Amino acid sequence: MFTIFQKEIGSFFNSLVAYMVMAVFLIAVGLIVWVFPDSNVLDYGYADLGSFFSLAPYVLLFLIPAITMRSLAEESRTGTLELLLTKPIRNWELILGKFFANWVLVLLTILPTFLYYFSIYKLGNPVGNIDSAAVFGSYIGLFLFSGVLVSMGIWASSLNENQVIAFIVGVFLAFIWYIGFGSISSLLESGFAAEVFSWTALDEQYRSLGKGLIDSRNVIYLISLMVFFLYLTYWRVEALRR
Repeated sequence: MFTIFQKEIGSFFNSLVAYMVMAVFLIAVGLIVWVFPDSNVLDYGYADLGSFFSLAPYVLLFLIPAITMRSLAEESRTGTLELLLTKPIRNWELILGKFFANWVLVLLTILPTFLYYFSIYKLGNPVGNIDSAAVFGSYIGLFLFSGVLVSMGIWASSLNENQVIAFIVGVFLAFIWYIGFGSISSLLESGFAAEVFSWTALDEQYRSLGKGLIDSRNVIYLISLMVFFLYLTYWRVEALRR
């Protein structure tokens, strides 16, 4: 698994993929937090990173499927996946190696935004006038949210050798879980089904963690969702092995 992880990380940073991903994300969220008049914290007047945490997931909805679309689709297209499957490597080692490599790339992309927190911390009046618990809760939510999207993207990439199809399926899954379920819950208005759709929606889980109180139920649900899509990928790779 570690060898697969190293290979994936190396391929990212030996090409423009990693640098383009980081640049696009940081430029997009940087404009949102510091420049755009409707969302920048300087005009807002409060030491708050709410604009970043509310809009960053929408950037990741498209960015993460763009990262993961090549994971297994490219291997399948070039024939290297069949070669890998003939070697004494277990399915989980292949899948987890690729999953953690993609997730680490996303986390490295998010990591520089900690500078936003320190900047606002210093700009606050008085210094430190920011809800640090809510900020770190939101970061934990963003990390777990990105892990779920990576697992979805890895599964989408295993379905077909076409990277464009993998990207579209990955964006569709992310959109349904983040926005779709919450919208269905709003349409149902009330009742058991509405509560189920509301609780399973990623935006609800993400907002709950952003309140600063880490609820184990939210964390367990997000990790379970990762495991679910990784299991789907496992059975897909197992079918290809046969």
